[in-house]
Amino acid sequence: MIEVTGQINAVRRKVGERVLEAGTARTSTVSQVYDTDVDDLWDAVTNPERIPRWFLPVSGDLRLGGRYQLEGNASGTIELCDPPKGFSATWEFGGQTSWIEVRLSPEPDGRARFELEHIAHVDDGMWNQFGPGAVGIGWDQGLLGLAMHIATGRSAPDEVGPDWSTSDEGKEFTRQSGEAWFAAHVASGADEATARACADRTIAAYTGEAG
Repeated sequence: MIEVTGQINAVRRKVGERVLEAGTARTSTVSQVYDTDVDDLWDAVTNPERIPRWFLPVSGDLRLGGRYQLEGNASGTIELCDPPKGFSATWEFGGQTSWIEVRLSPEPDGRARFELEHIAHVDDGMWNQFGPGAVGIGWDQGLLGLAMHIATGRSAPDEVGPDWSTSDEGKEFTRQSGEAWFAAHVASGADEATARACADRTIAAYTGEAG
């Protein structure tokens, strides 16, 4: 059993904007503190043998300037690598290019914080229809997998894979994640009715249920 509410509450979420050369972009940021140090967390999120234990199988050249491919998901180019502080990469999926920035930092109590910022152009049709939850729910699932892997050392996808996502527990996780992203969207200054509609569409898309 997954402690759904505890995991949802362990994550900080923020929605914002960033000005790029090509124009304004939307940002969706998640962060969570893990019971390990920065060096181990860096290894967990960059080692191709460990990434599949909490996220997805990955192939490619995992170094600065290299290309990566996540099985059945995004590909991209690694644009910045500063171990063990973080990295950034393009996120190419569904004909759209966005960016991710990963930052790792030590906490005063000796634990380590993982933070990921997903940056997408404001004219992206996915954002207008689904809001930050479109990527946010997926990243919440990733942070859950990372929490399980760090805590146990085991392969989280064995327990929270596709079958789990369609279970009652998995759907409840999706609903709570979607509601948390709705709150973050409103906190960023979005119109509440617009944010509500986006969240409802996103939750329905992830759960396969009508809104």
